[in-house]
This record gives sequence, C-alpha cells and structure tokens, in this order.
Amino acid sequence: MRIGTIAAIVVALVLLSSSLYTVDQRQSAIVLQLGEIVSVDTKPGLYWKIPLVQNVRYFDDRILTFESPEPERYITSEKKNVLVDSFVKWRIIDPRQYYISTGGDEERAQIRLAQTINSSLRDEFGNRTVHDVISGQRDMIMELMRQKTDLDARKIGVQVVDVRLKRVDLPQQVSDSVYRRMQAERKRVANELRSTGAAESEQIRADADRQREVIIANAYKQAQTIKGEGDAQATAIYAKAFSKNPEFYAFYRSLEAYRNGFSGNNSTLVISPDSQFFKYFKNAEGKTK
Repeated sequence: MRIGTIAAIVVALVLLSSSLYTVDQRQSAIVLQLGEIVSVDTKPGLYWKIPLVQNVRYFDDRILTFESPEPERYITSEKKNVLVDSFVKWRIIDPRQYYISTGGDEERAQIRLAQTINSSLRDEFGNRTVHDVISGQRDMIMELMRQKTDLDARKIGVQVVDVRLKRVDLPQQVSDSVYRRMQAERKRVANELRSTGAAESEQIRADADRQREVIIANAYKQAQTIKGEGDAQATAIYAKAFSKNPEFYAFYRSLEAYRNGFSGNNSTLVISPDSQFFKYFKNAEGKTK
C-alpha cells in the first residue's frame, strides 16, 4: 500500500512538472499539439500545458545576425564586377507565422533572407556605377535593401532591423585599372590647378607692376608739380624783393658770381680789367678807386 502511494505521488509529480513550462524574457514559445499550434506565449512567465500530448518550441526574440559566408559577385551598370560582403540584423516578431513558414528552422529563415538580399542587391547594383556603390550612394543602397528585405521578411514573421554592406571591392584586375584611371585623373586635376594658379599669379604680378608704375608716375608728377610751384613762388619772391632795389640786386648777383668764380683752388680767369665782371671791384658808382 505504501509503495503504491509513493508510486502514485511520483507519477503525479512527474505529470505536474511536465505540465509546467516557463518563458524567459528573451524568448517566445509556441505550444504544439500533434504538430498543430495551440497557443503562442510572448510574455515571460509560468504556463501550463497538457503533458505527453502537447510540447513547447522556444524561439529567441533577440536580434540575430546573418552574414554572407563568402563575398558575392555583382555587376554594375558599367558591366563591371564587384565583390560584396554583407550582413543582416533580424529578429522574430511573429512566432506563429515564423513556425508556419520555416518550421522553426533558423537556417531556412536565413536562406530566405539571403535569397531576398541577393536578388535586391543584383537589381540595385545593376542600376548604379562603381563609384555609386562604393561611396556615392552606399547609404542609400543599404536603406533600400533594408526596406525591401523587411517587406519580404514580414511574410515569414521576421523583421529586418538593418542591412549593412561591410565591404565593396573590385576584382584585382579591375581594381588596378580603376586605380590607374583615378591616378591619371588626379594628376590631370593637379596639373590644371597648377596652370590655373600660375596664370593667376602672373596676372596678379602684372597688375601689381602696373599699379606700381602708376603710383610712381603719379608721385613723380605730384613732386614735379610741387617743385614747379615752389620754384615759381621762389622766383616771384626774388623778383618782388629785388624789384624794390635793382642796383642791390645787381650787386648781389655779382657777389654770387665772384663766389662761384673764385671758389676753386686753381681758378683762373682771363678777363679784361675793364670787364663788367669787375664792376663792383670799383666804388659804389662803378669807378676804380
């Protein structure tokens, strides 16, 4: 009797434990009965199920990452090949639809996402140049890819959070050609800038020389004008002063002539003593003493 009771208690405990299940805050759960979905639990807590008849499948609600194992080759609008590494951030938002579409298999979901991404990237790269996909419109391409992939992923109960192009490279032979063309273009631009700078330098130098000549000419003109005006004023002053006493003016001029004529150490003059030059060697009336 005691053994039967113990056995019954053990069986009851086993049934009770198999009737309970917990859902973590990082998970959602689907209760299945004979392969059919009975309920979906998305909130954390303790739940009941029918033991031996129902089973529980758990799904991770956190953001998952799927990376392409190998770079994929795409063709641009210029008919050039590019190698692309990408990754996708995704998460399950509808466990019921996810289970129906993929059977709860994460690998199948990733294959579906990879197919959608490859198809969309092929279309986007086919409409753009190498420059666009490498740098010019890269952000735009990633946002378009996220929107397109997310639209298709919703059909299997998945949300695409982000799509990123980690690396966009050219095949080696194409890279060499592109780099040579870029180098030639940079040299052309540099030479053009140098020639433009040299032309502008010559123009600035010529303009500076012209302004210098104009400034010097104007300064010389102004100096000559001032000098002429000064000479005219001096002459007028002399004329006014000497006009008051012409005889004194003649005497002053003779003294200036004497000073200039006899200023040298070896000054020799051959002049007749009766010359007007010696007029004021005589008395004030011009007669010899």
